[in-house]
Amino acid sequence: MTTFTTEETSEPVPLELATTARARRRGLLGRPGIEGALLLTPANSVHTLGMRFAIDVAYLDRSSRVLAVRTMRPGRLGLPRPRARQVLEAEAGAMERWGVRRGARITIQHA
Repeated sequence: MTTFTTEETSEPVPLELATTARARRRGLLGRPGIEGALLLTPANSVHTLGMRFAIDVAYLDRSSRVLAVRTMRPGRLGLPRPRARQVLEAEAGAMERWGVRRGARITIQHA
């Protein structure tokens, strides 16, 4: 199982990886929700066209530091972030609970 933490996260958060073009295109489309988060890599933008729920989106640089966090309602197009190399997605409200905010560093653990 893959998980991630931040400086403020006391418990590891379950993490799904979308590393293929097909997995990144599908993302969270058609799902009723997600337990934990989804990491799209490489990626620098996302959309919520066809989504069933609002999501939090964190844009990460090459060192897994958070550049920005946005909440996106269904049916939106996100602007590309030129320095972003990965995008972390979760249900709306989750990023704040986990301490994922601008400047935080995400640490990924592979079990």
